[in-house]
Amino acid sequence: MNSIMINLFYLLAALLFVMGIKGLTRPKTAVRGNRLAALGMLLAIVITLLDRQVIHYEIVFAGLAVGTLIGVLMAIKVQMTSMPQMVAILNGLGGGASLGVAAASYFSVLASGTELSGVTLVIAKSAIMLAVLIGAVTFSGSAVAFGKLQEVLPGQVIGFSGMKFINLGLLLASVAVIFLLVNNQLGSGGFLLLVGLALLLGGTLVMPIGGADMPVVIALLNAYSGIAAAAAGFIMGNNVLIISGALVGASGLILTKIMCVAMNRSLLNVLFGKMVASDGPTIDADEVYQGKVTSASPDEVSMMLEDAQRVVIVPGFGLAMAQAQHAVRELADTLVGRGAIVEFAIHPVAGRMPGHMNVLLAEAEIDYEAMKTMEQSNPNFSKTDVVLVIGANDVTNPMAREDKGSPIYGMPILNVDEAKSVVIIKRSLSPGFAGLPNPLFAMDNAVMLFGDGKQAIMDLTAVLHEAA
Repeated sequence: MNSIMINLFYLLAALLFVMGIKGLTRPKTAVRGNRLAALGMLLAIVITLLDRQVIHYEIVFAGLAVGTLIGVLMAIKVQMTSMPQMVAILNGLGGGASLGVAAASYFSVLASGTELSGVTLVIAKSAIMLAVLIGAVTFSGSAVAFGKLQEVLPGQVIGFSGMKFINLGLLLASVAVIFLLVNNQLGSGGFLLLVGLALLLGGTLVMPIGGADMPVVIALLNAYSGIAAAAAGFIMGNNVLIISGALVGASGLILTKIMCVAMNRSLLNVLFGKMVASDGPTIDADEVYQGKVTSASPDEVSMMLEDAQRVVIVPGFGLAMAQAQHAVRELADTLVGRGAIVEFAIHPVAGRMPGHMNVLLAEAEIDYEAMKTMEQSNPNFSKTDVVLVIGANDVTNPMAREDKGSPIYGMPILNVDEAKSVVIIKRSLSPGFAGLPNPLFAMDNAVMLFGDGKQAIMDLTAVLHEAA
């Protein structure tokens, strides 16, 4: 194939990527967007294989078969509640692949003696080292993120307040090694040193981040994997890899910024792994609740729901842990059957990755139109009869609005306390990741339904059916 046809097909693949990303911006069009992006990647792979001089196609097809088998097994076996872990793995594999391409290119240059010289050689080597740095950071950082999400590693902060200085030191040391490598002052030993420093940096960046802050981390690691892929594209001279990597990197950084705003975090603090709670005085839960917490039974809550004309369900990570999405859908269907309007208010950082709650609810075949963003939901809480909060804690905590000394002050929240009645389904009064008591639990219009999220929802549904 001539270069014009190749670049035209690459352009078509890039357009499919753009259309795919646009489709992913809304739950209703996400499936179509995913398919368009997958089609673009298939086209790019086919054209690349036809364009390049492949020595052993059997190795390529063997890799394709193994990868397909692994992908199918993951799609079948991995539960929707474990999607954050799988995304972390895939981000890590993307970074690892870029690292592998860069390493192969570097040692190929050493072995063959490149004909490049001057500025061209410096640019080529710089692209290789950039891919090594970002790819290794993504690989090890994603491994730590997976360990936290899978609870192989502690979910809370691992490290100390001065961790950012270690991260800065590792970054500066990596940049220094890159400079020496590009200027031929270090050999293969220096290259391995760079890989080691970058792998260590990836781990130390993610270790200080608590498990509940993973939405930001997942978005950031996704951006890293895209940037690493773009650098690998420069190394290979592959235009579509440069374009797709740049798209993923840019969209990932934009999403990271959105997540930071939603959590009242600084992007600079995320980059240097500083996402620890405030060092202010500990807030006593007894002082906040003052014995005013009211508990209710499924029968009492069902009486509230029987007369409700408008019900809003707020899902959180507790819903994912209880795997209650199907039970929630059955409850919503029951309420709709009784003439109520039912919506789902989803905070941007609810769960452990961007869109986690949307994925769970979609898996239970809940209507996309019923899923509302925080901006759409907040103006309507004052018109809502009953809000059901399932496992969401910090994202409904009024301290974010009212207590300037709170670690979460300034974080946008779902204003569920403005509803006529609020029912919080939790196992206990335990705080969320921020370690703060939630004054919502003690408000006059709020009651606690203690118990497992899935079982509590099933009990409510059963009582409503009996009353029908």
